[in-house]
Amino acid sequence: MIAVLGGGGQLGTAFLQLLGDEAVGMTRAELNLTDLDQIEPWVASTKPELVINCAAYTAVDAAEGDLETARDVNATAVGRLAEATARHGVGLITFSTDYVFDGAKEAGYLESDPTNPLNVYGSTKLEGEHLTLTNHPEALVIRTSWVLSGTHRNFASTMLDLIAKGPVRVVDDQRGRPTLVDDLAPATMSALEHGAAGLLHLTNQGMTTWFDLAVELAEIAGLSSEKITAVSTSEFPRPALRPANSVLDSDRLEDLGMAPMPHYRKSLERAVGRLLEKAG
Repeated sequence: MIAVLGGGGQLGTAFLQLLGDEAVGMTRAELNLTDLDQIEPWVASTKPELVINCAAYTAVDAAEGDLETARDVNATAVGRLAEATARHGVGLITFSTDYVFDGAKEAGYLESDPTNPLNVYGSTKLEGEHLTLTNHPEALVIRTSWVLSGTHRNFASTMLDLIAKGPVRVVDDQRGRPTLVDDLAPATMSALEHGAAGLLHLTNQGMTTWFDLAVELAEIAGLSSEKITAVSTSEFPRPALRPANSVLDSDRLEDLGMAPMPHYRKSLERAVGRLLEKAG
């Protein structure tokens, strides 16, 4: 049995759809990672073959004023989960973020590049990486970026709502790789089948800015992009600093014998179609 933590979220949902009867989803109500004393007994009693941890504190701006909770979920609990799964011989996959980097590099970031997070979210996810691989060296830690789906609230759904209602300002000096969960879930399982362990970067191909992505979303949905205005990060201040460049590349995929993930465009089109269907 494969246990998917965070089974109610967009990535967890993608894994459950992909794996079908092989997997069981665990929501926060069933396993609350902030209750550290639940983790060891849960692993011992369920004895899954593999745990895929999709649970995370992902509210980047809110984390700036909520360090304790963000660290509990993204770091301490993940470390405890790694410790328990290693003790019981259970495989572990967990996810991290492009925000472990500071964005100063011009080229894409590789697994071997030094980290330097700019915000609480990134720093707690980086701490989670370290705790995972210290406690469970055979675990797989996947860094990904700009996660989107057609099933849940995310940048795509928010932009479609805002563009339909009126003018919207979107930053144009932060660049990265949009990643669709319907591509990320099978790529993750492929990495596992290829024997991947340690850090691995997995994102869709294709690089863009938030502004250009918003324009793409409008075009796909048949909305006018004229109401979308490009602004600089300094003109749109947020509580948490963001890296100007969070493009993830990989120097491990070729050694693993894995092909790069596909360009994000076709999967984005499918996701937008699902979002529009849900909106009626």
